[in-house]
Amino acid sequence: MGNIVTRGIRGAITVARNTPEEILAATRELLEAIIKENDLDPEDIASAFFTTTADLDAEFPASAAREMGWKYVPLICATEINVPGRLDKCVRILVHVNTEKSQRELKHVYIGEAAKLRVDLLPQ
Repeated sequence: MGNIVTRGIRGAITVARNTPEEILAATRELLEAIIKENDLDPEDIASAFFTTTADLDAEFPASAAREMGWKYVPLICATEINVPGRLDKCVRILVHVNTEKSQRELKHVYIGEAAKLRVDLLPQ
């Protein structure tokens, strides 16, 4: 058994409209993809940090994680820096996980228009 360390997994997804339903559905889709791609169990998750662009304020994206059963995982939300000309209606997530995997083994997930944020991390 290797050393367990805390590492970060990034992800982002865009939302069509600023509604609670769309924010929660998109966040859930992103979290489910991160979990699947990295074979995670909620017990492995140390914490998660969610940000939204300033145009998404109808719901806390962390509420989607709570609905998925992340009862004991520390979660926090914030507003992303409002840089002119950048991607609108975007939910970003940084999940901290306790893992034996190296940084290169972790899979970051970018869905929809958010895929252009980190083209370098997308599967080849």
